[in-house]
Amino acid sequence: MNTLKQAKVGDTVTVVKLHGEGAVKRRIMDMGITKGVSIYVRKVAPLGDPVEITVRGYELSLRKADAEMIEIAE
Repeated sequence: MNTLKQAKVGDTVTVVKLHGEGAVKRRIMDMGITKGVSIYVRKVAPLGDPVEITVRGYELSLRKADAEMIEIAE
């Protein structure tokens, strides 16, 4: 299973599935990350946290813990 945490800078990936429960999953979905959406990985901080992505035309920063819940296909 590939997750957004494992994606490299410059990759464009597609969301396959969201893992997690309740409020955490809802928060991720509220940010516009849903099944089938395309995500471009813009930057990764020097220590790997956070990850900056472009989704639905806007920039977003995610913690590693949240990025690990997003299953992707390249």
